[in-house]
Amino acid sequence: MDKIAVLIPCYNEEKTIAKVIEDAKASLPEAVVYVYNNNSTDRTAEIAREHGAVLRNEYLQGKGNVIRRMFREIEAQCYIMVDGDDTYPMEFAPEMVDRVLNHNADMVVGDRLSSTYFEENKRPFHNMGNSLVRASINHLFGCEIKDIMTGFRAFSYGFVKTFPVLSKGFEIETEMTIHGVYNHMQIENVIVEYRDRPEGSVSKLNTYTDGFRVLGTIFRLYRDYKPFGFFSIFSVVLSVAAVLFFIPVLMEYLETGLVLKFPTLIVCGFVMMAAIQSFFAGLILSNMAMKNRRDFEYRLTLVCEKERKKSGQDKGEEI
Repeated sequence: MDKIAVLIPCYNEEKTIAKVIEDAKASLPEAVVYVYNNNSTDRTAEIAREHGAVLRNEYLQGKGNVIRRMFREIEAQCYIMVDGDDTYPMEFAPEMVDRVLNHNADMVVGDRLSSTYFEENKRPFHNMGNSLVRASINHLFGCEIKDIMTGFRAFSYGFVKTFPVLSKGFEIETEMTIHGVYNHMQIENVIVEYRDRPEGSVSKLNTYTDGFRVLGTIFRLYRDYKPFGFFSIFSVVLSVAAVLFFIPVLMEYLETGLVLKFPTLIVCGFVMMAAIQSFFAGLILSNMAMKNRRDFEYRLTLVCEKERKKSGQDKGEEI
């Protein structure tokens, strides 16, 4: 088991990968640097190998697929994940590692939005999207995460080995954040500087396509993790609609003693039944989500016990 593993997912980053690797080695001399090549068509893999990184490949396209492979294969006490585009200065990595190894943090978020991101980033819709995603998650899940979409993070062994990677692309950062918040894991923020990509380096993030995927991920995870709140919203909306359409029917009945709009009355009845079903579906799924959380705590205990045993064996071998 490595003490510190630096994980760098890469797709066509030949202009910057060498600097990222060298900066990682300079900031964390004791770390093992892993570069995961995701079907690059340039010299990314060759340059990474030349600069002493452990090179591995993931053939399913997408950042989420790369991170799934990384988390399955690498065993370490602390993981640093950083993008290969040289937008994150690695001098902040030691502080993030310290939070994991010495302060029990499960995930440390490299917070760009509190420093230079809005000045350095030249894509205004990205700025708006980051703010929208941050506000949505903090409101829906009752947390205070400063940067949801950052690609610069540190993780504990327990987080990595219990995180179910479901996303395929750039929405993976959103999924990580919600997983940590929902399961009451210790999440800390470290303010880091951000610099825009150097000239000639092209972002793989599509503002609109990936933005809608991120919003869809928030919607899906809120439904899965907070089903009572999710289905209660539908229940309230349906109930209000049924009542609003029922009121004119009721007023006519009180005035004339006749029901003149039977179709409206029937539809209102069905809509109210759907509202009641939605409410009880939320209750049932909420109990299931609570059971899943209990099961997660049990799995986390087993994973942490496994980490202690492996760490003890490694120390014994060193002696």
